[in-house]
Amino acid sequence: MKKALIAALMLCGTAGQALAVGSVADVTIYDRAENRTLPVHYHAGRYYVVGKPGNEYQVNIRSNQPAEILTVISVDGVNAVSGETANWSQTGYVVSPYNSFGIKGWRKSLQRVAAFFFTELENSYAARTGRPDNVGVIGVAVFRRKPEPAVGIYRDSDRRRNAPAGEAQSSAKEESAQGTTADAAAPRASTGMPQPAEKSLGTGHGRSETSAVRYASFERASRTPDEVITIYYDSYRNLVAQGVIKDTPRIARPNPFPGQFVPDPR
Repeated sequence: MKKALIAALMLCGTAGQALAVGSVADVTIYDRAENRTLPVHYHAGRYYVVGKPGNEYQVNIRSNQPAEILTVISVDGVNAVSGETANWSQTGYVVSPYNSFGIKGWRKSLQRVAAFFFTELENSYAARTGRPDNVGVIGVAVFRRKPEPAVGIYRDSDRRRNAPAGEAQSSAKEESAQGTTADAAAPRASTGMPQPAEKSLGTGHGRSETSAVRYASFERASRTPDEVITIYYDSYRNLVAQGVIKDTPRIARPNPFPGQFVPDPR
């Protein structure tokens, strides 16, 4: 059954391939205050970026597919379009083939969003709406579109010969996908990470700004995502304390050409 979904217009800030996470689609986190894509740190099977408190950011998505895809966006466990506690069966953004766009904030209408910005956990939108348990993570569930039926000459003998095998293969594939995705989505056991060095970060409900989109129709090829992209975030000090980033001292490197002419000595 087709659903009415939000279709995103292409925005500036194309995802950088070198810093992207994903396969069906590339996802990057773009710091709007510093005008740069945040480097991704890989640690213990997870991807992390460093957030700076007060800085606005956006989630950039680039499709790598020849057909439209649906992307359901979760920030701190909250659907960025509907505001519901996130579930990948919910509404999201439709992305054109090989296109890219940036999600700047919490969707307030077809014309406006409330900007994403890094802030202390207790000031995050999720915490302020009574859902603090999943603060500090951004997720993108990606679905391929259900293919259009093939056009051709139909013979009843084809149905008798081919239908049972096709149905069994489809069912097995769906059961396999459900099992794999459910395992990936299951809560992780405690990793025994050190306590944070400072207050953990979340995503705030910021200033209102223009971000125009329109409704579109999309029928998913499967009830489970083709890919779930997960990126965790926190402050620099906390990621150092967790061992995600190795805090190496900076060595002073003298500049051989710091000036132009010879000054008088003191």
